[in-house]
Amino acid sequence: MFRRAFWFTTGAAAGVWATAKVQRKLRSLAPDALAVRAADKAVQGGHRLKDFALDVRAGMAQREGELNDALGLGATPDPYEADASRALPTQASRPQLGSVQHRQGPGRSHDRNEDH
Repeated sequence: MFRRAFWFTTGAAAGVWATAKVQRKLRSLAPDALAVRAADKAVQGGHRLKDFALDVRAGMAQREGELNDALGLGATPDPYEADASRALPTQASRPQLGSVQHRQGPGRSHDRNEDH
């Protein structure tokens, strides 16, 4: 009698466990659950990619410093500091906006519609 009750409860427990496991698996394969899981994986991948890019950038800066030290260049030049070869033209060297002479004959006025 106890033997039958033992096997009955063991079978019932196994059936409940298997049913719960199957139900969990079905819920995890539902379209909503798959979309949430895919979104989470995409976010995790983005974070990993960002961390990788930051590591690469830090490694590049470190290596650039090592190369500058090895070549004796010292500090890197400021990209916003213009030198003589890349300097912008000064006010005196730029042509004035009003200095352009129109080629008009004597006594003719300029008509804008003639240009178009």
